[in-house]
This record gives sequence, structure tokens and C-alpha cells, in this order.
Amino acid sequence: MRRSRLAGALLSVLALALTATGCGDSGSGSGSGSGSADKSGANAVAADRVEPLASVPAPRLPVTVDSADGRRVTVTSADRIVPLTGSLNEIVFTLGLGAKVVARDITATFEQAAKLPVVTRAHDVSAESVLSLKPTVVIADTSTGPAEAIAQIRDAGVPLVVVEPAKSLGDVGTRIDTVAAALGVTTAGTELKARTEQRIAAVRADIPARQDGARPRVAFLYLRGSASVYLIGGGDSGASSLLEAAGAVDAGKESGLRKDFTAITSEALAKAAPDAILVMTKGLESVGGTDGLVKIPGVAETPAGMDRRVVSVDDGVLLNYGPRTDRVLRSIVDQLYGDEN
Repeated sequence: MRRSRLAGALLSVLALALTATGCGDSGSGSGSGSGSADKSGANAVAADRVEPLASVPAPRLPVTVDSADGRRVTVTSADRIVPLTGSLNEIVFTLGLGAKVVARDITATFEQAAKLPVVTRAHDVSAESVLSLKPTVVIADTSTGPAEAIAQIRDAGVPLVVVEPAKSLGDVGTRIDTVAAALGVTTAGTELKARTEQRIAAVRADIPARQDGARPRVAFLYLRGSASVYLIGGGDSGASSLLEAAGAVDAGKESGLRKDFTAITSEALAKAAPDAILVMTKGLESVGGTDGLVKIPGVAETPAGMDRRVVSVDDGVLLNYGPRTDRVLRSIVDQLYGDEN
């Protein structure tokens, strides 16, 4: 499906990475990485479990909320929730409402959601699959499609709330608040937002100062070896906010790449001149690990390629900008600065 919005492109990239490598139904190990940037391609952080709030909130319904597509939607029950992206699933579970979730998107890779039925195909929603589960509320974002499926769910009378996608650290709190309000658990949303923002701030405060004072240059590469797709992220890739929060320079953005992704060329890599390369874990596996990565034209000639400095983060969590973003940021920091801690 073609999407005009950047968020849709990013989610499609993530879905492709998951489906291409067969990892859509499981995750492994969710903690943060340790040590310096991986020089063997093996040190990755994978989504495993979310950490729900200590108490299970009781939804106060009905509520009427603004949907990002311009509609006003009234939600009367949160007994059977269908979140249509992995990041939305993550928020609902972390709010403490996981027991009420009846389906998942293929990008919801954390352990608690693993046994739920999947209602998307390569991120395209199956309206029939959703409706067969008799949802009382469906939560989507502006990248969710196809439009016909969304319309079919609405035409069946199911309340469907569309939220704006998160593109940076600054969007994390707003997105949590929006989902919590739609489910009638605003107090839990306030608590989760505060916890998440405090944890992100703690990671940022703990970034070690480099002896030379230089900020590491990091290029975000999207890799899908099975389809010979090799892309470098630019200013709109979705990774810039994470890299900058980790005290790094987004090498693709800084080199002048403004759109989301550009095909990798030796010239583009030479201009970016990254000290380290950020990749999704399954994407790295799809090219044969670090050994395969440095065979991509231009990679071996970069400082990152020569030093085999690769930072890998699980596909199902890297760009979620949600309750586990502090762990993503911690992993990037640990892998970048492990030698200096």
C-alpha cells in the first residue's frame, strides 16, 4: 500500500523488516545492551516484555474524543480493544489494559502480546479479521490502512479512534495521553507519561562525556538483504531524535539528506562519514551480520566500517517512541559509549 505520510513509510519499513525475516510473532530479550558498539554484529537489543503500571486502571466511560482524522468518536466500552500498530499495542499493555486487548499488529513483538491473533498482513489491516473478534474499540494511527478497511470497521459501528504517529521523543507523552484518554484511563496515562519521561531524562543525564569532546557521527541504515534493499536514513527517517538525544550526530541528516530514506551509494556514505552505524537487528541479520554489512559498497570505507562499529536495536521497538523508548535510548548509549563508561 502506498502512503503519503512519513509515519506510514516508517511503519511499512518496520513491517517489511519483520515479515522478511519471519520475526513478526516473537521477540527475544528486551533489556538494554552493554559494552561498546558491537564489532561482531551479535550485540542486539530485542523487544521482549513491556512493564505495565503497578495497578490495573478501571476505564471511566463513555468518553468522546477527537480523532486525528477530524472525527469526534464516542467510546462506551474498553472490554475488547484492538490496537492496529505495534506501538499502540505497547501503550495499551503498559497502561495496564493488556487483558482487554484481543488482537495485535504484526509489529507488536513483545512477549505479552505474542499469543494474540494478528489482524494485519505486512501492516495492511484485515477488516474481516478485526470484526470477527467483536471489538468494542479500535485504535489506529494516521498510517494505518488501507482506507477501505478502516471505513469497513467504522461502517460496522465500531468506535475507531485515529491518533497521530510519534516521530520524535517530544511526541512520546502526547501519544500516551491520547491513547489513555480514548480508553477512559487518563490518570493512568498521566502516571505512565511521567514515568516514561523521567526514565528518558535519566538516560540522557547519564551520557558520558567523551574525552575529546566530539559527538559520534551515526548513520541509520535500513537493510533488507532478501530484497537487496539498502537505504540510508535522512532528516525524516525517525531516528534523528534518538541519535541526538544520545549525544550523537545523525550523519545522514547532517550530510544533507533531508527525506526519510535514500538508496545507499558509496558517495552518500563517504559524505556521511559515520563513526558508527545504527541498524535494526533483523535487518542486520538479513545481510549476514557485520561481515555482510561491510560488503555493501561504501560501508567498509567509512570509519564505522573500518572499525566494525555497529549499533543494533530490535525492529519491534526502535522507532516506537513509547513506554520503552528509555530502553532503546539506553541501548544506543551503552553501545556507543561502552568503552567510556
